[in-house]
Amino acid sequence: MFTYVCLGTDDLARAARFYDATMSTLGLQRCDTSDEPDGDGWIGWGTYEQHGATEIALWLCRPFDGRPATVGNGTMVALRARSWAEVDAFHAAALAHGGSSEGGPGLRPQYNADFYAAYLRDPDGHKLAVVCRGQTVRS
Repeated sequence: MFTYVCLGTDDLARAARFYDATMSTLGLQRCDTSDEPDGDGWIGWGTYEQHGATEIALWLCRPFDGRPATVGNGTMVALRARSWAEVDAFHAAALAHGGSSEGGPGLRPQYNADFYAAYLRDPDGHKLAVVCRGQTVRS
């Protein structure tokens, strides 16, 4: 359904440190935009190939209108983890790199018996979830 999600930031260097640390726990690396003419000021993680013809990525940039970045009330980006360990590692990396917890790693049976997730905010205040589905006990 989605090709990308973009979040605004007022401090791209700080945001890059946070997302380099957290996205690597999910096996995701920065997108290569070195041959893009307008790639400056954008940092992304995920898949970006053939100038975006193949893309599924999370991007960060300064808002185009030049005004300060803000967060949306009720807005959340949920990222998929392949294991409970990835959820735990993402949450720990987030806290170590300027994020804040909105709910530590754990099962959320109110959503589904296999819904293991952690909720947090990045240094700009964007709400993130990292979710693993498919098991009900730690493997």
